[in-house]
Amino acid sequence: MAASQHDETERKFDVETRTVLPNLTSAEGVSSVDQPGEFQLEAVYFDTPDYDLARARITLRRRTGGTDAGWHLKLPAGPDTRTEIREPLGPVGGDVPDQLRTRVGAIARARPLAPIAIVNTTRREYALRDAEGAVVARVCDDAVLGQLLGDDEPDQTWREWEVELDAGPASVLEAVTAVLLAAGAVPASAGSKLGRVVGEIPGVEQVRPSKKQLARGTAGQLLSAHLTEQTARLHEHDAGVRAGHPESVHRLRIAARRLRSALSTFRPILDRTHTDPVQEELRWLGRSLAPARDAHVLREHLLALVSSEPDELVIGSAVTRIEDQLRADHQTGLVGAREALDSDRYWHLLDTLDTLVASPPLRPHADTSARTMMPRLLARDLKRLRRAVRAIEAAPDAAHRDMAFHEARKKAKRLRYAAEVAVPPLGKRARSLAKSAKQAQKVLGAHQDSVNARGRLRELGVQAHLAGDNSFSFGRLHALEQVRAERAEAEFETVWTRFSRKQIPRWTG
Repeated sequence: MAASQHDETERKFDVETRTVLPNLTSAEGVSSVDQPGEFQLEAVYFDTPDYDLARARITLRRRTGGTDAGWHLKLPAGPDTRTEIREPLGPVGGDVPDQLRTRVGAIARARPLAPIAIVNTTRREYALRDAEGAVVARVCDDAVLGQLLGDDEPDQTWREWEVELDAGPASVLEAVTAVLLAAGAVPASAGSKLGRVVGEIPGVEQVRPSKKQLARGTAGQLLSAHLTEQTARLHEHDAGVRAGHPESVHRLRIAARRLRSALSTFRPILDRTHTDPVQEELRWLGRSLAPARDAHVLREHLLALVSSEPDELVIGSAVTRIEDQLRADHQTGLVGAREALDSDRYWHLLDTLDTLVASPPLRPHADTSARTMMPRLLARDLKRLRRAVRAIEAAPDAAHRDMAFHEARKKAKRLRYAAEVAVPPLGKRARSLAKSAKQAQKVLGAHQDSVNARGRLRELGVQAHLAGDNSFSFGRLHALEQVRAERAEAEFETVWTRFSRKQIPRWTG
């Protein structure tokens, strides 16, 4: 079996041994049922010693028999739906394929993946067809024997029915479900055969407090909820990076940035001996992800910029050099990002975040109400932003001025994130502050993007010149980026004047 990936939508049902499988053509959308195929399946399930995969609703197995023998990794993808990734069977006793181990790297980390259970299934599989003869779903009637390895508990036996959509619509799943339930089946007591063998393990999901609870709660509770949410986002986008989703690198970077920003804003109520090292590791993670994202954004921007130029002003190999060099930089950045995500350092960071979420190192005044504490914390971040803006005016030269603009951007972003966290207890005041900080951040971001673009254009222009190519277009684009920076500076003056008048007095005094 070749490597593959697809989503499967299915439901499982527990059923008594003597229950007769009903006439499935009575389900709406099913016109005929094929004679059953019969299979003997053996699946060896793999997990960490603490069942970390099962806890995250993930199953990893090596299955023989049937039409899809091989390694199967199943990841949750929504109600009734899981993403199944398959790899070839390989030799008996072989290690988990690297591709599958990588996909669960953030869950398993450095912990070994070893056999934990064996499930043998005698299966009768029925293909359900519509009026045109297309297979719309498949129903499996399974007699199952499950053995938990390394345990003295007796083997388990049970019977289950399973209906999986094929080419049919969701209505077929509902119709077949109704027929099976009417025949005496009940929804399965476990989400998978492995879950039946090992027993349902509590999931990693945590219930987020309501907005009302956060509004009336303490600063520590507000921070704890935010750390929990952003750590979950980090895991979600880690999985996206491993699956090759284009935007996941950027979103993972944002989750890391929001976590780091929160640890900075809430520093007065935290034990810094525990949180400062976490901030540094989150900064390292962000820097590891930056090259891939930055190269992608810069490439798209410069290609759009050069395409807006008159043809007679695009001379030499400007387009080709931008396309090839930045695409290569993006690929190199992706390699670096994936190496970081598979490193012991990253896994240690995830372990640390788990501990931080489970038991934040709060100081006594974390028990102060969020409505009282958040204005103080926001005032600190505002003070830092004002100081950064003053540094722009005091910069001795253009290089230092660019650096000062960049620092102001980072402070505006931190203020925005803090204000967004403060929305439950502070309401529209925090929402307004977040909006204003975001506007300032956006303008300052355009300035910083221009700084980066000019630096890269100069490099590309020099390379073209040394190669004997005409570098006129790179100089032209550099000048356009200079104009972009000047416009951003002028716009920031307007944004900052409006921002200062409307927002800062509310949080001072």
